Amino acid sequence: MGGFARIKEMPVQLRPRERLVASGPDALTPAELTAILLRTGWTGGSALTVASELLERYGSLSRLARASLEDLRRVKGIGRDKAIALCAAFALARRMARELQAEGSLLDTPERVADLLREENRGFDVETFQAVLLNTRRRLIRVVRLSQGTLDTLLVHPREVFRAAISHGAAALILAHNHPSGDPTPSEADIKVTRDLIRAGQLLKIEVLDHVILGAATPERPRDYVSLRELGYFYG
Repeated sequence: MGGFARIKEMPVQLRPRERLVASGPDALTPAELTAILLRTGWTGGSALTVASELLERYGSLSRLARASLEDLRRVKGIGRDKAIALCAAFALARRMARELQAEGSLLDTPERVADLLREENRGFDVETFQAVLLNTRRRLIRVVRLSQGTLDTLLVHPREVFRAAISHGAAALILAHNHPSGDPTPSEADIKVTRDLIRAGQLLKIEVLDHVILGAATPERPRDYVSLRELGYFYG
């Protein structure tokens, strides 16, 4: 389908918009859905051609979703308006996924925490530390983003973590951050920060329930996250 100079030159039944109307969005390929967002291509290439080349360049939707406006505009056929449309679409997708999971969610397992945070964390290209604030029934109050960069005690200070917890009336919290490398195995800094925050929480009577690190699943590692509690780094 990418060989047509313009989508209007394609048979009607093959055009992405008409296919969406006839069969629903789930019937379309990622390239077709992306082409609808792009609307037009460039001289010699349809929107579908541009979309296919864009996906091939980034290799996956998750990597494309992390691309900046500047990166997208380096792709032939992607101007300012097309780049803005793509960034807006991916931002809406992340927010919708979070809303569907978030409101009053019971977060009593690492899996549920990972489900809540996964989509947004896929968009981070540096380590981003978050505190998941919970009420007395272990239901979500809100997620607070606290720092970005390499995780260490200089960037993640107990004062910042528990200031957020106290200001939102949290009874407990779960620590979380991403590993952009895809490997969620905790580092020594991850373990040290976790233990420091557990001790601080005990003094303030705000329990630190877990620390969930998100990465990427592989055939050898089917889960894309680890729980430091499950790994034995919590006590008491």
